[in-house]
Amino acid sequence: MNSNIKVNPIQNSRIDSVDFNNLPFGKVFSDHMFVCDYKDGKWQNPTIEAYGPIELNPSAKIFHYGQSIFEGMKAYKDAKGTTLLFRPLDNCKRLNKSAERMAIPQLPEGIFMDGLKKLLEIDNAWIPTKEGSSLYIRPFIFATGNGFHASPSNEYKFIIATAPSGAYFAGKVKVLIEEKYARAANGGVGFAKAGGNYAAQFYPTQLAIERGYNQVIWTDDTNHEYIEEAGAMNIFVRINDTLITSPISDRILDGITRKSILQIAKDSGLQVEERKITVTEIIEAAKNGNLKELFGAGTAAVISPISGFGFKGVDYDLPELENSYASQLKKKITDLQTNKTEDPYGWRVHL
Repeated sequence: MNSNIKVNPIQNSRIDSVDFNNLPFGKVFSDHMFVCDYKDGKWQNPTIEAYGPIELNPSAKIFHYGQSIFEGMKAYKDAKGTTLLFRPLDNCKRLNKSAERMAIPQLPEGIFMDGLKKLLEIDNAWIPTKEGSSLYIRPFIFATGNGFHASPSNEYKFIIATAPSGAYFAGKVKVLIEEKYARAANGGVGFAKAGGNYAAQFYPTQLAIERGYNQVIWTDDTNHEYIEEAGAMNIFVRINDTLITSPISDRILDGITRKSILQIAKDSGLQVEERKITVTEIIEAAKNGNLKELFGAGTAAVISPISGFGFKGVDYDLPELENSYASQLKKKITDLQTNKTEDPYGWRVHL
């Protein structure tokens, strides 16, 4: 497939204008992007071209009916300068799972992987080497077909864009357990990485920010009885020495970082449970001192410790732990991602 990718390289790189020692998250973009179009019933014309604006008609269905899905990945370099990816085929499979739910044509694995590898080959110098930094990779598909009829598009565009990035969150976050709004519902698209899922989070999150919190812990859509996700991340709870996370469902994303953490935690001898967690259980554990940790897990932040949470007008602080599960697990997963330790799982892909 690589040989079929047309390459239109830029003449002058922007890389010399970038301060790689002070990278924000997702605001600086690499020179090129990979583009592939779906037309006439097939994916075609894979191209590497300059990162830049996309031209669309006002009638493009993405603007009206929201057929848009995406993934989040990272590329790293090890001490020898080898380019590394982490479980990229899982991202491809999840993208197609999202595509199926959103009535978007399946993307062949070859187009995904070959386009990704070629893009990283061309923009290899954009992959940061500073500790804690990485090249964030955003593959996404959206509807480009025209028309106001409420039906799936007949044309789509697949793009991979990249952004050399620093940390997603600086320090710990304070969260609010949601009592009114829901992120997703049974039978809905909560398990898919659909753009609309995230758009719907912004308003209740903004309300929480206005009250002094950084993020929302989402609860179930029926009675707001069970915790489900933390912001745009899966959530982990440590009660005493047991690490608990909600099981995946129609409402909860099958996070790649989440399942990696679960496997590493089990293999590290930690007691792990995948089960529903009630808000009441969290509150009671906080009151009696058994709630040791809360943390979010996702590609962008990897692991984001939660310093405290609010519920029904009461704030609860979590203890400061010297050797927290969050810090232990973050080190193990990032060491694996950056080739500082052995990979017994075959998750690391060397390019």
